[in-house]
Amino acid sequence: MIHCNILDVKKEKINISKAQKFIASSKCGASLFFMGTVRNENNNKKVTGITYDSHDGMVKKSFQEIYEEAKKKFKFETIVVFIEHAKGYVALGETSVLIAVACKHRKEVYEVSRFIIEEIKKRTPIWKKEHYEGKETEWLKGSPVVKQ
Repeated sequence: MIHCNILDVKKEKINISKAQKFIASSKCGASLFFMGTVRNENNNKKVTGITYDSHDGMVKKSFQEIYEEAKKKFKFETIVVFIEHAKGYVALGETSVLIAVACKHRKEVYEVSRFIIEEIKKRTPIWKKEHYEGKETEWLKGSPVVKQ
């Protein structure tokens, strides 16, 4: 089971309690929450925030494909996944991505969660423009989108 979405931060913020409710299951003995937040420095520049942009339909499709690949790769009895990513301006310290995973055992949730975030970073069409002190901004170089 999966929930995946892109949230326009002008309308809604990423909410961990929503993720917790979605992944709750008596079939799962372990759950793990990964939250990516905007940090204060990158490449020796003081970051004040990041603007995320995406092709929402392609992002949701990518999230779904990554989930399906995780199920095939790990063959765990139960995998429940919640993924939400922010779109728009995210200020310093705010959450840009939340991945919640529930499985039968703790080893499983660590493996699935790590697989999901690494695959998202490699191949999901989400672009970042960093905002720096002094009003300077820069679109960061990403990975080319390749079909696996």
